[in-house]
Formats: sequence, structure tokens, C-alpha cells
Amino acid sequence: MTQQAEASRPQTPLHDCLRRLLDGPVALDKRALLGTLYAEVTRRETLAYTAGWNDALGSARRASRRDGDA
Repeated sequence: MTQQAEASRPQTPLHDCLRRLLDGPVALDKRALLGTLYAEVTRRETLAYTAGWNDALGSARRASRRDGDA
């Protein structure tokens, strides 16, 4: 899935994701639980980082256009 599509997907709150992992039908051992948790947190951090860069690039483009129009 592309980052654009991933970012537009509705987000499950991290708390709900943790509850689903802990209370799921299959008991995970500690190593598997930590691995799954690490992957989820890393994915969310990547989406936040990408969104921040997209916002910054959009702001820079708008500023550049304003400077060009002046």
C-alpha cells in the first residue's frame, strides 16, 4: 500500500490497537507482542513524519508562489 493510501485510511487509536493485541483470540508470547507493537508504533511514526514533511513542502510551495507573485 502506498503511503498516500495508508495516510488516508482511517486510523485506529493506538490504545484500541494495544487492547486488540492484548485481548485477541491468540495469546502472543512476549517477543511476538513486542515485535508487533514495535511494528505498529514505527508505522505510525513514519506516517506522522511523512505528513509533517508534506505539510512543510506545501507551505514552502505556497510561500514560493507568493514570492513569485509579488
